[in-house]
Amino acid sequence: MSASQLEPLRIADLAGLRVALWGWGHEGHAAYRALRTRLPALSLTLFCSDTEAQEARALGDAQLSIQHEASGERLAQFDVVIKSPGISPNKPEALYATAAGTRLMGGTALWFAEHAGDGVMAHTFCVTGTKGKSTTTALLAHLLRAAGQRTALAGNIGVPLLTLLDAEADAWAVELSSYQTGDVAASGAQPQIAIVTNIHPEHLDWHGSQARYVEDKLKLVTQAQPKIAVLNAADPVLAALKLPDSQIHWYGNSAGWHLQDDALYRGAEFIMDTRSLPLPGRHNRSNLCAVLTTLEAHGLDAVALAPHAASFQPLPNRLQPLGEKDGVLYVNDSISTTPMATQAALDLYRSRDVAVLVGGHDRGLPWEEFAEAMRQHAPKAIITMGQNGPRIHALLAPIAAQVGFMLEAAQDLADAVEKARVALPHGGVILLSPGAPSFGPYKNYVERGRHFATLAGFDPELISSIQGMGIA
Repeated sequence: MSASQLEPLRIADLAGLRVALWGWGHEGHAAYRALRTRLPALSLTLFCSDTEAQEARALGDAQLSIQHEASGERLAQFDVVIKSPGISPNKPEALYATAAGTRLMGGTALWFAEHAGDGVMAHTFCVTGTKGKSTTTALLAHLLRAAGQRTALAGNIGVPLLTLLDAEADAWAVELSSYQTGDVAASGAQPQIAIVTNIHPEHLDWHGSQARYVEDKLKLVTQAQPKIAVLNAADPVLAALKLPDSQIHWYGNSAGWHLQDDALYRGAEFIMDTRSLPLPGRHNRSNLCAVLTTLEAHGLDAVALAPHAASFQPLPNRLQPLGEKDGVLYVNDSISTTPMATQAALDLYRSRDVAVLVGGHDRGLPWEEFAEAMRQHAPKAIITMGQNGPRIHALLAPIAAQVGFMLEAAQDLADAVEKARVALPHGGVILLSPGAPSFGPYKNYVERGRHFATLAGFDPELISSIQGMGIA
């Protein structure tokens, strides 16, 4: 039986059950606090690392047992395991426990179950997609607030939903990763509106295959059955979807909100020029089309709200210009974790001399299409680094020899920045757009972006915060 077919679990349902937490990051902390708020006497077991265990012990919770080895046999001793999103349910130990009858779920499922009631969750907007989901969610919250609605900005973007368990808001703008979309379906909740920006290969190590990734990502609309689904008509995977249980509102085609070059249109009606908006790259302005379609589906005047996009604060680590030093512009696109995202970043700076830094954790994503694209639109220099750096370098080497762009292999990010500076003696753009996750040297893409800012000579504290998180 799949998770979406099980009876939804609320926090009160956990009373008397054997419950464990697996993972002690932001989501693990949020789940612990939520359980302690509602069920202060519940016995809990926490599976975490040695370092995390020290912090957990400092809580002085006599009802909290701490374990280090989350083996299948140990996990199978519990009725429910609330896991952090980054822990794949396809891990051997997770599959073992599930087969033994343990229910694995995320904190997102608990939050939605608490708020689901008996039907559609009014004023709840869930956003997912391979790329653009964070910007889309934050921009949606920004325009909802411009419409006078007290709006929560939460989820995968950085504020776990369970930290807002008892909070009240007029609207909820919720970002969901592919790790979390199944939680919504498993909760029994039906969001009022679900937005999917695009579907491309991603997180194959977590999901196990591209087909499973697509299936898991689309659970937000195929299994959670939102009242309204807002979909990108320009994405072939989404364009082929049939959702008999939801109204579909399309964007990215001539009938809906779409772009013609830099001009924003609603059907045949010209709305505004987007070149001055703080949304770098065509893909980011496409996210505006998704947001305006959502607002309109919600019954708001999207045409009147569109100009408020001019006051949006761009998100860090997403094509973020840090500043210029010695004629070099440093751009932080640390959130780029696919070759497709790196190509989009290069397109934005095609008219300038660019040294791009690529590579990181190797999840097995194909780089062949990126390599072939470099035959036509190569930057001045490509610096490879990280675990998959040698694989990318080997693909690019014969093309660099034919086309003539500079190709260098770096030991780490610091070495890559130095090599990029050498490649641009007369100035240009040093672009961190790795096309790969940060795992290994860095805890996450934010830490990688902060290190890049430091190496470039900028204060990482000034470039790291996301405006408007939480409820405002």
